[in-house]
Amino acid sequence: MKKLSLILFLVFFSTVTFGQEKPEDKSLNYPEKVNTLESTIQTLYGVISGEKGKERDWKLFKFLFKSDAKLVTILKEKDDKLSVRYMSPADYIKSSSDWMFRNGFIEREIHREVHVFGHIAQVFSTYECYESLNDEKPFMRGINSIQLFNDNERWWITNIQWSQENAKYQIPKKYLR
Repeated sequence: MKKLSLILFLVFFSTVTFGQEKPEDKSLNYPEKVNTLESTIQTLYGVISGEKGKERDWKLFKFLFKSDAKLVTILKEKDDKLSVRYMSPADYIKSSSDWMFRNGFIEREIHREVHVFGHIAQVFSTYECYESLNDEKPFMRGINSIQLFNDNERWWITNIQWSQENAKYQIPKKYLR
């Protein structure tokens, strides 16, 4: 019985300890980057964008998000079925940072629709992507659906879901310039 009690205690303790959300990094201080909805969205686009060989400020990127935030991309499988991939901000950095550094990646917002109620906001943001500021045509376009939360101190990104434009799904004119 003592052994069973010890096992149950350890399972409970590890669940409580490891299941808790990580606190946001309080040592970082970028208040001007997150004090308005506008500055938060501009910072999001700015922090991931850069020419080939430019390091991104990934600490600032993480600072934009609540600790349990998700980044969700829509994927097209080989059989034309759609699926989603869920990532934490750290997962996104791990999967994207090397490619962005090697190739250059500039994401530019070209249209935005914002809906706010109380402490929540939904931003529908159309983007174009370039490898360099010198590129005349984007290599990709799509729409980011960004959900944010204001805790009376700042704006936090709680979720981003995005989908790229393709031959079947063209961006509607109302979401363009």
